[in-house]
Amino acid sequence: MLSWKRAAEILIFHMTAQLFPLAEAWWLYLAFTAVVLALLALDLGVFHRKPSTPTFREAAFWMSVWVALALVFCFGLYQYVGLKFGQVPAKQATLEFLTGYIVEESLSLDNMFVFVLIFGYFRIPFKFHHRVLFYGILGALVFRASFIALGSSLLRFEWVVIVFGVFLVLTGLRMMIGREQRIEPEKNWALRLFRKFMPVTPDLKGQRLLARIDGKLYATPLLMTLVVIETADILFAIDSVPAIFAITNEPFIVYTSNVFAILGLRSTYFLLAGAVGRFHLLRYGLAAVLIFVGLKMSWLNVQWDGHFPITISLGVIAFLLAASVGLSFVFEKPKAPAG
Repeated sequence: MLSWKRAAEILIFHMTAQLFPLAEAWWLYLAFTAVVLALLALDLGVFHRKPSTPTFREAAFWMSVWVALALVFCFGLYQYVGLKFGQVPAKQATLEFLTGYIVEESLSLDNMFVFVLIFGYFRIPFKFHHRVLFYGILGALVFRASFIALGSSLLRFEWVVIVFGVFLVLTGLRMMIGREQRIEPEKNWALRLFRKFMPVTPDLKGQRLLARIDGKLYATPLLMTLVVIETADILFAIDSVPAIFAITNEPFIVYTSNVFAILGLRSTYFLLAGAVGRFHLLRYGLAAVLIFVGLKMSWLNVQWDGHFPITISLGVIAFLLAASVGLSFVFEKPKAPAG
Protein backbone atom coordinates (compact mmCIF):
# COMPACT_ATOMS: atom_id res chain seq x y z
CA MET A 1 0.00 0.00 0.00
CA LEU A 2 1.33 3.44 -0.93
CA SER A 3 2.12 5.92 1.80
CA TRP A 4 0.38 9.28 1.79
CA LYS A 5 3.57 10.98 0.63
CA ARG A 6 4.03 8.58 -2.29
CA ALA A 7 0.39 8.92 -3.29
CA ALA A 8 0.66 12.70 -3.18
CA GLU A 9 3.77 12.63 -5.39
CA ILE A 10 1.98 10.51 -7.98
CA LEU A 11 -0.99 12.87 -7.89
CA ILE A 12 1.26 15.90 -8.36
CA PHE A 13 2.99 14.15 -11.25
CA HIS A 14 -0.24 13.54 -13.12
CA MET A 15 -1.59 16.99 -12.33
CA THR A 16 1.57 18.69 -13.56
CA ALA A 17 1.52 16.73 -16.79
CA GLN A 18 -1.95 18.15 -17.54
CA LEU A 19 -1.49 21.76 -16.52
CA PHE A 20 -1.26 23.16 -20.06
CA PRO A 21 -2.98 20.85 -22.56
CA LEU A 22 -2.49 22.34 -26.02
CA ALA A 23 -6.22 22.19 -26.87
CA GLU A 24 -7.01 24.50 -23.93
CA ALA A 25 -3.80 26.47 -23.41
CA TRP A 26 -2.92 27.17 -27.06
CA TRP A 27 -3.18 30.87 -26.35
CA LEU A 28 -0.33 30.60 -23.82
CA TYR A 29 1.98 29.08 -26.42
CA LEU A 30 0.93 31.71 -28.95
CA ALA A 31 1.30 34.64 -26.53
CA PHE A 32 4.69 33.45 -25.31
CA THR A 33 5.99 33.01 -28.87
CA ALA A 34 4.69 36.46 -29.85
CA VAL A 35 6.49 38.09 -26.92
CA VAL A 36 9.72 36.25 -27.78
CA LEU A 37 9.54 37.36 -31.43
CA ALA A 38 8.91 40.94 -30.29
CA LEU A 39 11.96 40.81 -28.01
CA LEU A 40 14.10 39.46 -30.84
CA ALA A 41 12.85 42.16 -33.23
CA LEU A 42 13.68 44.81 -30.61
CA ASP A 43 17.09 43.25 -30.08
CA LEU A 44 18.12 43.24 -33.75
CA GLY A 45 16.14 46.25 -34.95
CA VAL A 46 17.07 48.67 -32.15
CA PHE A 47 19.99 47.51 -30.01
CA HIS A 48 22.09 45.66 -32.61
CA ARG A 49 21.25 47.29 -35.92
CA LYS A 50 24.90 47.77 -36.85
CA PRO A 51 27.56 45.04 -36.65
CA SER A 52 29.84 45.46 -33.65
CA THR A 53 31.99 43.46 -31.30
CA PRO A 54 30.31 43.36 -27.86
CA THR A 55 32.56 44.18 -24.93
CA PHE A 56 32.72 41.90 -21.91
CA ARG A 57 30.57 44.38 -19.97
CA GLU A 58 27.91 44.51 -22.72
CA ALA A 59 27.80 40.72 -22.97
CA ALA A 60 27.49 40.42 -19.19
CA PHE A 61 24.67 43.00 -19.19
CA TRP A 62 22.66 41.21 -21.89
CA MET A 63 23.26 37.85 -20.28
CA SER A 64 21.86 39.22 -17.00
CA VAL A 65 18.87 40.66 -18.90
CA TRP A 66 17.94 37.28 -20.42
CA VAL A 67 18.44 35.47 -17.11
CA ALA A 68 16.30 38.09 -15.36
CA LEU A 69 13.55 37.66 -17.96
CA ALA A 70 13.65 33.89 -17.41
CA LEU A 71 13.29 34.40 -13.65
CA VAL A 72 10.44 36.88 -14.16
CA PHE A 73 8.67 34.32 -16.33
CA CYS A 74 9.32 31.66 -13.68
CA PHE A 75 7.71 33.88 -11.04
CA GLY A 76 4.74 34.53 -13.33
CA LEU A 77 4.41 30.80 -13.95
CA TYR A 78 4.35 30.19 -10.20
CA GLN A 79 1.67 32.82 -9.66
CA TYR A 80 -0.49 31.61 -12.56
CA VAL A 81 -0.34 27.92 -11.64
CA GLY A 82 -0.84 28.77 -7.97
CA LEU A 83 -4.01 30.74 -8.65
CA LYS A 84 -5.42 28.15 -11.03
CA PHE A 85 -4.30 24.83 -9.54
CA GLY A 86 -2.91 25.50 -6.06
CA GLN A 87 0.46 25.99 -4.40
CA VAL A 88 1.72 22.39 -4.60
CA PRO A 89 1.46 22.14 -8.42
CA ALA A 90 2.83 25.70 -8.66
CA LYS A 91 5.97 24.76 -6.73
CA GLN A 92 6.40 21.61 -8.80
CA ALA A 93 6.00 23.44 -12.13
CA THR A 94 8.41 26.19 -11.04
CA LEU A 95 11.12 23.74 -9.99
CA GLU A 96 10.69 21.81 -13.23
CA PHE A 97 11.10 25.01 -15.25
CA LEU A 98 14.23 26.02 -13.32
CA THR A 99 15.76 22.55 -13.63
CA GLY A 100 15.00 22.39 -17.36
CA TYR A 101 16.41 25.88 -17.83
CA ILE A 102 19.65 25.02 -16.03
CA VAL A 103 20.06 21.78 -18.00
CA GLU A 104 19.46 23.52 -21.33
CA GLU A 105 21.75 26.45 -20.46
CA SER A 106 24.47 23.99 -19.47
CA LEU A 107 24.12 21.96 -22.65
CA SER A 108 24.30 25.21 -24.63
CA LEU A 109 27.75 25.80 -23.14
CA ASP A 110 28.88 22.67 -24.94
CA ASN A 111 27.34 24.08 -28.12
CA MET A 112 29.62 27.11 -27.87
CA PHE A 113 32.72 24.96 -28.33
CA VAL A 114 31.26 23.96 -31.69
CA PHE A 115 30.18 27.50 -32.64
CA VAL A 116 33.68 28.85 -32.00
CA LEU A 117 35.13 26.22 -34.35
CA ILE A 118 32.52 26.89 -37.05
CA PHE A 119 33.10 30.66 -37.02
CA GLY A 120 36.84 30.03 -37.12
CA TYR A 121 36.55 27.65 -40.07
CA PHE A 122 34.67 30.21 -42.18
CA ARG A 123 36.86 33.07 -40.89
CA ILE A 124 33.88 35.17 -39.85
CA PRO A 125 34.90 38.43 -38.13
CA PHE A 126 33.75 38.66 -34.53
CA LYS A 127 31.54 41.69 -35.24
CA PHE A 128 29.29 39.56 -37.50
CA HIS A 129 28.81 36.70 -35.03
CA HIS A 130 25.81 38.33 -33.36
CA ARG A 131 23.80 38.53 -36.59
CA VAL A 132 24.53 34.92 -37.55
CA LEU A 133 23.56 33.72 -34.08
CA PHE A 134 20.40 35.85 -34.21
CA TYR A 135 19.15 34.08 -37.33
CA GLY A 136 20.37 30.83 -35.85
CA ILE A 137 18.06 31.40 -32.90
CA LEU A 138 15.06 31.89 -35.19
CA GLY A 139 15.77 28.56 -36.85
CA ALA A 140 16.40 26.89 -33.51
CA LEU A 141 13.00 28.03 -32.23
CA VAL A 142 11.28 26.31 -35.16
CA PHE A 143 13.29 23.11 -34.84
CA ARG A 144 12.93 22.92 -31.06
CA ALA A 145 9.17 23.50 -31.24
CA SER A 146 8.88 20.69 -33.81
CA PHE A 147 10.99 18.33 -31.70
CA ILE A 148 8.98 19.13 -28.57
CA ALA A 149 5.65 18.53 -30.34
CA LEU A 150 6.97 15.20 -31.65
CA GLY A 151 8.40 14.23 -28.26
CA SER A 152 5.15 15.10 -26.50
CA SER A 153 3.25 12.78 -28.83
CA LEU A 154 5.73 9.91 -28.57
CA LEU A 155 6.18 10.04 -24.80
CA ARG A 156 2.58 8.99 -24.24
CA PHE A 157 3.86 5.46 -24.78
CA GLU A 158 5.73 3.89 -21.87
CA TRP A 159 8.20 2.02 -24.06
CA VAL A 160 9.20 5.27 -25.81
CA VAL A 161 10.00 6.82 -22.43
CA ILE A 162 12.31 3.92 -21.63
CA VAL A 163 13.95 4.09 -25.08
CA PHE A 164 14.56 7.84 -24.69
CA GLY A 165 16.05 7.26 -21.25
CA VAL A 166 18.43 4.58 -22.50
CA PHE A 167 19.37 6.84 -25.43
CA LEU A 168 20.35 9.63 -23.03
CA VAL A 169 22.43 7.24 -20.92
CA LEU A 170 24.27 5.99 -24.01
CA THR A 171 24.76 9.57 -25.24
CA GLY A 172 26.25 10.54 -21.88
CA LEU A 173 28.58 7.53 -21.89
CA ARG A 174 29.69 8.32 -25.45
CA MET A 175 30.38 11.94 -24.48
CA MET A 176 32.33 10.82 -21.42
CA ILE A 177 34.59 8.23 -23.02
CA GLY A 178 34.63 9.43 -26.64
CA ARG A 179 36.83 11.97 -28.32
CA GLU A 180 35.98 15.64 -28.47
CA GLN A 181 33.83 16.74 -31.39
CA ARG A 182 35.54 17.55 -34.67
CA ILE A 183 33.90 20.06 -36.94
CA GLU A 184 34.32 19.41 -40.65
CA PRO A 185 31.90 21.80 -42.44
CA GLU A 186 33.08 20.64 -45.85
CA LYS A 187 31.48 17.26 -45.03
CA ASN A 188 28.23 18.78 -43.73
CA TRP A 189 25.38 17.20 -45.71
CA ALA A 190 23.15 20.28 -45.57
CA LEU A 191 25.94 22.53 -46.79
CA ARG A 192 26.83 20.23 -49.69
CA LEU A 193 23.15 20.01 -50.66
CA PHE A 194 22.76 23.79 -50.41
CA ARG A 195 25.75 24.37 -52.70
CA LYS A 196 24.11 22.29 -55.42
CA PHE A 197 21.27 24.81 -55.67
CA MET A 198 22.96 28.08 -54.72
CA PRO A 199 26.30 29.50 -55.92
CA VAL A 200 28.61 30.71 -53.16
CA THR A 201 30.92 33.70 -53.09
CA PRO A 202 34.09 33.27 -51.01
CA ASP A 203 34.09 36.94 -50.03
CA LEU A 204 32.07 38.59 -47.29
CA LYS A 205 29.55 41.21 -48.39
CA GLY A 206 29.21 43.12 -45.16
CA GLN A 207 26.57 41.58 -42.92
CA ARG A 208 24.45 40.30 -45.80
CA LEU A 209 23.55 36.62 -46.07
CA LEU A 210 22.85 36.92 -49.82
CA ALA A 211 24.53 39.12 -52.43
CA ARG A 212 23.69 39.87 -56.05
CA ILE A 213 26.77 39.81 -58.29
CA ASP A 214 26.45 40.53 -62.03
CA GLY A 215 22.72 39.99 -61.74
CA LYS A 216 23.10 36.57 -60.10
CA LEU A 217 22.23 35.76 -56.49
CA TYR A 218 25.06 34.31 -54.37
CA ALA A 219 25.24 32.97 -50.83
CA THR A 220 27.86 34.63 -48.67
CA PRO A 221 30.09 32.92 -46.08
CA LEU A 222 27.69 34.24 -43.40
CA LEU A 223 24.88 32.15 -44.87
CA MET A 224 27.16 29.11 -45.15
CA THR A 225 28.05 29.53 -41.47
CA LEU A 226 24.37 29.79 -40.58
CA VAL A 227 23.56 26.56 -42.46
CA VAL A 228 26.22 24.63 -40.53
CA ILE A 229 25.15 26.14 -37.19
CA GLU A 230 21.50 25.24 -37.83
CA THR A 231 22.35 21.62 -38.64
CA ALA A 232 24.55 21.48 -35.55
CA ASP A 233 21.65 22.75 -33.45
CA ILE A 234 19.42 19.98 -34.79
CA LEU A 235 21.95 17.47 -33.47
CA PHE A 236 22.06 19.30 -30.13
CA ALA A 237 18.26 19.22 -29.90
CA ILE A 238 18.26 15.44 -30.26
CA ASP A 239 20.04 15.31 -26.89
CA SER A 240 18.64 18.34 -25.08
CA VAL A 241 14.90 17.98 -25.75
CA PRO A 242 14.66 14.40 -24.39
CA ALA A 243 16.82 15.53 -21.45
CA ILE A 244 14.20 18.09 -20.40
CA PHE A 245 11.35 15.65 -21.02
CA ALA A 246 13.11 13.49 -18.43
CA ILE A 247 12.52 16.34 -15.97
CA THR A 248 8.95 17.28 -16.82
CA ASN A 249 6.05 15.83 -18.81
CA GLU A 250 4.65 19.29 -19.50
CA PRO A 251 5.43 20.42 -23.09
CA PHE A 252 4.85 24.09 -22.22
CA ILE A 253 7.59 23.97 -19.58
CA VAL A 254 9.90 22.13 -21.98
CA TYR A 255 9.25 24.73 -24.68
CA THR A 256 9.67 27.82 -22.51
CA SER A 257 12.79 26.58 -20.71
CA ASN A 258 14.33 25.72 -24.10
CA VAL A 259 13.48 29.11 -25.56
CA PHE A 260 14.88 31.12 -22.64
CA ALA A 261 18.11 29.12 -22.74
CA ILE A 262 18.42 29.72 -26.49
CA LEU A 263 17.71 33.46 -26.08
CA GLY A 264 20.59 33.80 -23.67
CA LEU A 265 22.95 31.75 -25.82
CA ARG A 266 24.32 34.70 -27.81
CA SER A 267 25.22 36.75 -24.74
CA THR A 268 26.76 33.70 -23.10
CA TYR A 269 28.74 33.07 -26.28
CA PHE A 270 30.21 36.59 -26.32
CA LEU A 271 30.88 36.42 -22.60
CA LEU A 272 32.67 33.08 -22.66
CA ALA A 273 33.82 32.53 -26.28
CA GLY A 274 37.39 33.37 -25.37
CA ALA A 275 37.37 31.17 -22.30
CA VAL A 276 35.54 28.03 -23.43
CA GLY A 277 38.83 26.18 -23.63
CA ARG A 278 39.26 26.54 -19.88
CA PHE A 279 36.11 24.48 -19.20
CA HIS A 280 37.79 21.33 -20.48
CA LEU A 281 36.09 19.12 -17.85
CA LEU A 282 32.60 20.49 -18.51
CA ARG A 283 31.90 17.77 -21.08
CA TYR A 284 32.27 15.18 -18.32
CA GLY A 285 29.81 17.09 -16.13
CA LEU A 286 27.35 17.34 -19.02
CA ALA A 287 27.85 13.63 -19.74
CA ALA A 288 27.05 12.83 -16.12
CA VAL A 289 23.92 15.01 -16.29
CA LEU A 290 22.70 13.18 -19.41
CA ILE A 291 23.35 9.81 -17.75
CA PHE A 292 21.47 10.95 -14.63
CA VAL A 293 18.41 12.28 -16.47
CA GLY A 294 18.42 9.17 -18.67
CA LEU A 295 18.37 6.96 -15.57
CA LYS A 296 15.67 9.18 -14.10
CA MET A 297 13.55 8.75 -17.21
CA SER A 298 14.00 5.01 -17.66
CA TRP A 299 14.43 3.75 -14.08
CA LEU A 300 14.40 6.21 -11.17
CA ASN A 301 10.89 7.52 -11.87
CA VAL A 302 9.58 3.96 -11.71
CA GLN A 303 11.37 3.33 -8.41
CA TRP A 304 9.75 6.44 -6.93
CA ASP A 305 6.24 5.43 -8.00
CA GLY A 306 6.18 7.54 -11.13
CA HIS A 307 8.12 10.69 -10.24
CA PHE A 308 11.64 11.10 -8.88
CA PRO A 309 11.69 14.18 -6.56
CA ILE A 310 12.43 17.29 -8.58
CA THR A 311 14.32 18.93 -5.69
CA ILE A 312 16.82 16.06 -5.62
CA SER A 313 17.14 16.21 -9.41
CA LEU A 314 17.89 19.93 -9.28
CA GLY A 315 20.50 19.40 -6.56
CA VAL A 316 22.24 16.55 -8.39
CA ILE A 317 22.37 18.45 -11.69
CA ALA A 318 23.65 21.65 -10.06
CA PHE A 319 26.33 19.69 -8.18
CA LEU A 320 27.56 17.85 -11.28
CA LEU A 321 27.82 21.04 -13.33
CA ALA A 322 29.43 23.10 -10.57
CA ALA A 323 31.93 20.32 -9.85
CA SER A 324 32.97 19.98 -13.50
CA VAL A 325 33.44 23.76 -13.89
CA GLY A 326 35.29 24.06 -10.58
CA LEU A 327 37.60 21.15 -11.34
CA SER A 328 38.35 22.69 -14.74
CA PHE A 329 39.98 25.60 -12.95
CA VAL A 330 41.70 23.45 -10.31
CA PHE A 331 43.14 21.03 -12.88
CA GLU A 332 44.09 23.11 -15.89
CA LYS A 333 44.10 21.55 -19.33
CA PRO A 334 47.56 20.25 -20.28
CA LYS A 335 49.17 22.26 -23.04
CA ALA A 336 49.87 20.50 -26.31
CA PRO A 337 53.59 19.93 -26.87
CA ALA A 338 55.16 22.47 -29.22
CA GLY A 339 56.23 21.37 -32.65
